[in-house]
Parts: sequence; C-alpha cells; structure tokens
Amino acid sequence: MSGLAASDASSAARPEIAGARRVVVKVGSSSLTTLPGGLDADRLSALVDVLGAVRAAGREIVLVSSGAIAAGLAPLNLGIRPRDLATAQAAASVGQLRLAQTYAESFARHGVTVGQVLLTADDLTRRSHYRNAHQTVERLLALGVLPVVNENDTVATEEIRFGDNDRLAALVAHVALADALVLLSDVDGVYDGDPRTGPAELIDTVREPADLAAVRLGSARRNGVGRGGMATKVEAAFIAAHAGVPVVVTSTAQAAAALAGEQVGTMFQRMGRRPGARQFWLRYASRPRGRLELDEGAVRAVLERHASLLAAGITGVTGEFLADDPVELVGPDDVVVARGLVSYDAREMPALLGRKTGDLPPEYRREVVHRDEMVLVARRRVG
Repeated sequence: MSGLAASDASSAARPEIAGARRVVVKVGSSSLTTLPGGLDADRLSALVDVLGAVRAAGREIVLVSSGAIAAGLAPLNLGIRPRDLATAQAAASVGQLRLAQTYAESFARHGVTVGQVLLTADDLTRRSHYRNAHQTVERLLALGVLPVVNENDTVATEEIRFGDNDRLAALVAHVALADALVLLSDVDGVYDGDPRTGPAELIDTVREPADLAAVRLGSARRNGVGRGGMATKVEAAFIAAHAGVPVVVTSTAQAAAALAGEQVGTMFQRMGRRPGARQFWLRYASRPRGRLELDEGAVRAVLERHASLLAAGITGVTGEFLADDPVELVGPDDVVVARGLVSYDAREMPALLGRKTGDLPPEYRREVVHRDEMVLVARRRVG
C-alpha cells in the first residue's frame, strides 16, 4: 500500500477510507467562498494543506471543486448568485480563472502541480468523451499532477448540466477508478432529521438505501453561493456506493479526519461491485435518446432472465435516435425497467414492432437491444 502502512489503515475506524490509494474529494462552494467576499483564500488554503499532506503520504487525490460562479460574484459586483444563464456563465468565466490560479498557488507550496479539467454532462453522456475523460485523468495522475475537476459553467446550459457537483464527483470517482469518495460541504454528515429545526441524530453508517427510507433530506438548495443540498449528496453517495466505491459525507473542517479513516460524518459502505465502464456509463452517465415500450412478456424476459430484447415484445417507440444510441425500456405500467444501446434507427422501428424474429427480413433478425448492451434499472419514470 503506497505511502500508508497497512497497519495504519487496518487500525482506523474506517480502513477502506484510510487505505484508499486513490481518492476523489469533492468540496462545495459554501466551503470555499462567501457571498459578499467571493473566494475565501484562507479556507481554500486550509483544505489544500490537508490534501497536500495526503499527497505527501503517497496517496493520489482527484479534487472536484465547486466555486467558479461564486468566486466571480465579487469581482463583477454581483450581490447574489445570478438566476439568468448568461450572467451565471459570465461569473463562471471570471471566477474559474481565479479559482484555478488560487489552487495552483496554494498547491505549489506543497510541491504539487495541478491540472484543470472542465467537464459538461455532454462529456460523460457520450461514450467516446467518457473514455477520453478517463484517459486524461489517468495521464495527469501518472505525471504526478493533481487534477482539479469542475463543471464547465462557462458553456454549460440547463440541458447539458450535471445539476450539481456531487453527482459529477460520483461519476468522476468511477472515471478515475477511485478507491474512495469524500463529499465535503458545510454540513458534518447526514442526519435523521433537520438539526436546524429540532433534535436530530447524525447517521454514522449507511449500508443500504433502506437505511435512509424514513429520512427526509429536503430539496436541493438554490440560494446563496451553492446549488446542492443533502439530497444531492445522498444521491451521489448511492451512485458511487452501488459502483463499489465507499463514500464519506462530512464537513470540510473534518476533511483530514475523514481521509484518515476516523469516524466522522456519514459513511456509505460499498453496495455492489465495481461495474465495467460501459455498464456504469449506461446506468448513470448516458442520456437516453428515446423509449421502447414493452409488453408484459418482454418485461419478464428482461428482468427475470436478463434476456435480449426482441422486436416481438415491443409495442411502441418514441424519440429520435440512431443505432447504438442509449434508450429506455419501459413496461406497460410506465416503469423504466432497463436502459440499453439500440441496434436500429428510430425510423426503422415501426416496421419491426410486435413481429417475430423469423418473420423479419434477414437484415433485421438481430436483437433490438442485446443483453450485453443493457443494464437493469427498474424505476418509476419521472416526468
């Protein structure tokens, strides 16, 4: 174990975190900026000192940092986070430069070179871009560079946003083949209630989604300098945990303790094995281009036998898609049961619906969605 004695990790309260060789750390805007003063260099520097010490111990860090828009507010004399897209993009343009420069100067004190990686959702929803992001992060780490990742707010529109950097961090944790994910904000963990309005107890460990079934997390925060909230952090934690990456949700003030494996914040244990890149991309990062409506028999075949989807079980099709685009597979009750890469263009589908494979022309006798190009979802479609 590079840079960390095995005994140190095993003696920690959370050895899977203490022993993680490569860690993705996400920090929110509220931990780095103030609304009237913009970027808080002292708070950023304090976080860098923690991460610099972790790097010096031989571990690798990928930092997902919010704060670009917030850092641009003060220089542009903006009192609140802009509500219109153009002004938000302008603030990000100014703030991103300041944020990157401050990180570069702060990490330089620790002899660490940083590299900026700006992503939009489109960079991860397209398979080729997803692979390129992986290769870029891998190469930066191999060169000894600490990647600083942020959503590219200067060009991202509402249609191609991640929505929050918590989800981005969960996706980056898989892209970077990380051993652990630490989500930092101004809240010290997940509570079983709202500590601002009454008694609430910090939840130490989450082993499965049912552990939080009775917990009200509230909606994402849109005021002040940040966009996220506890609900977005929990969603991101579940994405990572189901992909085999343990997660700690805690405050930025407890970053050093969390990375050392101490019992701070809320730990989300692994809830699955690390999937292949294609399977993970299909489930969490792909953007469906259309829907295939299935009859009950096809739903059972897909869910119970994980069979390929044939034309005979399809009753309807919506959307404009091309062959190899991701589509949703939806049952008669409007539940999305799977997501997969379709073998045909949308314009070809109407002539195939409900027909047995043997009755089709030879060039159309392959599966509509092959089982190896499919992931099961089984969730209610929203909207």
